[in-house]
Amino acid sequence: MTFGGDVSEVQTENVIIVGSGPAGYTAALYASRADLSPLVIEGFLWGGLLQQTTDVENYPGYPEGISGPEMMQQLRDQAERFGTRFITDEATRIELSRDGGEHRVWIGEQELRARAVVLAMGAEHRKLGVPGEEELASRGVSYCATCDAAFFRERQTAIVGGGDSAMEEAIFLSKFASKVTVVNRRDEFRASQIMLDRARAIENLELLTPYVVSSFEPGAGPALTHAVLRHSDTGEERRLDLDGVFIAVGHEPNSALVEGQLELDDELYVVTEGKSTRTGVPGVFAAGDLVDHTYRQAVTAAGSGCQAALDAEWYLRDSMSPEAHWLSERETGETPATVTA
Repeated sequence: MTFGGDVSEVQTENVIIVGSGPAGYTAALYASRADLSPLVIEGFLWGGLLQQTTDVENYPGYPEGISGPEMMQQLRDQAERFGTRFITDEATRIELSRDGGEHRVWIGEQELRARAVVLAMGAEHRKLGVPGEEELASRGVSYCATCDAAFFRERQTAIVGGGDSAMEEAIFLSKFASKVTVVNRRDEFRASQIMLDRARAIENLELLTPYVVSSFEPGAGPALTHAVLRHSDTGEERRLDLDGVFIAVGHEPNSALVEGQLELDDELYVVTEGKSTRTGVPGVFAAGDLVDHTYRQAVTAAGSGCQAALDAEWYLRDSMSPEAHWLSERETGETPATVTA
């Protein structure tokens, strides 16, 4: 367990941020600049899904692009510069107070308490679980065509999935790749008719059904060269030559720690109020891919992390008693302005 400050005693934090990635680290940056001294429980695999991304070319401010791990290290360093503390371990239990009291977070047997909690646990790409998927990740196997399509200009590619998201990814990818094959396990698609019609109208896009992926295979080098497909009805196998494949079979939000305590939608994403990050439980805010099943981009996650920190700051400003008020009871006697970018 790695600590960025002394949290060995049970004490009440202003803000605990559970999770890292662009949402968690941006929330930490804004909260620390507001003098909230946030504590981030970042997990062992800190940095979120971008830690699994080789090159990021669509995040503003990096004209030459940047690797995912390097970008996350920079975001973490920036938050730490302003006083963020980190625990590089996993939150194992969360108990939320519904009456505005202190919230409790556990790391194993260690209990932490906070006046406000920002949930930024993110979501995981739903995987196929077939041979070669893990080994060829970032070597031809990807989960975001919007992120990586430009790396496959004039290449043979495929999308695995049959919903609207898969069609959106395929349509976007078709602008770059020489060929896009959409592989779906059933003859029928879950995608809406309008999305199917748009996909069918694209010359270099083919719909291949009903097939499932048996494995992804490399060539002599470490990169993907083809997929082995199996017909869902006959079991017949065929080879599909590929330079890149994008898995679009959904996401799984990491909401298990708060299931039963917060409102979740049908896909288990945390529900927030309107355009805010408020969850409906006082002092609890949610940001990033934990709430977003539409955009799922690093920049949108960072934006919602900013919102969560501001929502938490305003909550603490309005809810804490004058004798404990973290804004007004400064040694200078001055009340600082609301944090700005």
